[in-house]
Amino acid sequence: MKPKVFITRKIPESGIALLREYCQVRVYPRDRVAPREELVKGVKWCHALLCLLTDSIDRELISAGPTLRVIANYAVGFDNIDIKAATERNIPVTNTPEVLTDAVAEHTFALMMAIARRIPESDRFTRAGKYQGWEPMLLLGTELKGKTLGIIGPGRIGAGVAQRAATGMGMNILYFDVTRNLQFEKMYNAKFAKIDDILTKADFITIHVPLLPTTRHLIGAEQLQMMKPTAYLINTSRGPVIDEKALVKTLKKRGIAGAALDVYEFEPKLSAGLKRLDNVVLTPHTASGTYETRAAMSELAARNILDVLRGKTPQNLVNKEVEDFISKEPLLDSSGLGAET
Repeated sequence: MKPKVFITRKIPESGIALLREYCQVRVYPRDRVAPREELVKGVKWCHALLCLLTDSIDRELISAGPTLRVIANYAVGFDNIDIKAATERNIPVTNTPEVLTDAVAEHTFALMMAIARRIPESDRFTRAGKYQGWEPMLLLGTELKGKTLGIIGPGRIGAGVAQRAATGMGMNILYFDVTRNLQFEKMYNAKFAKIDDILTKADFITIHVPLLPTTRHLIGAEQLQMMKPTAYLINTSRGPVIDEKALVKTLKKRGIAGAALDVYEFEPKLSAGLKRLDNVVLTPHTASGTYETRAAMSELAARNILDVLRGKTPQNLVNKEVEDFISKEPLLDSSGLGAET
């Protein structure tokens, strides 16, 4: 028998086709987040779970899968998965980094441009028939050239934003990470700074950190008060990194010039008052939303699953502690044929 793979939602076909070649594949058929009962049913049936960041893969769900061998997250972040529970059962967890770096970096930069030049606001103004002719003070924005960009978390995506900002727009780069990155500094003429210094000095601040207990509400009321009233905040990482209630309050009183968000603290819900503000740009978690990237994520998640089923360490193993257990009793041999029933 072929190994069984349950996919919690329709994803680009390229990855599904890779899996169908060697596995039995079931895809939750409706284009929405799968209900809990459907997740339980799928996990009880499968050897491999391909899930999305909108799925809560908690201890109870993991325990429901007696034959579960691998959990492949169709995302870079994995805060939706109980990694500890998976590790206790020696179940590898994988993610899909790298392939979405350029897409998210581009989207981050697009958000910076949109909020600085008031593009959505100008679009709404024009569509509403308010444009009566050129005016010298109409919808004035801010230029990026020569401004200081603060990057909190210069990983792959943060580095992609830095590359576009420094070489494309002539921006000055400040950054914070848990350790200094001398190569990053050399490539982008960047300067290492504490978060408080970034908050007080930067004209634009972009966040690229994973959601951890230490990063939840990394930007709250106190941090927002440190920012310049002319500064902009951009977030394409995870919503709870920002205290959204504090952000709304700050934006209402024009404590900062504006914000641009692709992720939300209570996603998909928006905090009260957020959507009524004209100094914020909102996109629906689409930073990685290109045809090229979503297809590459699908294929990478599929390859991670096939590697584990063949007893190989996958390219993107999150819980390294289980690596020694992967090679034991593979379900596929190296050619993809079933190794056991």
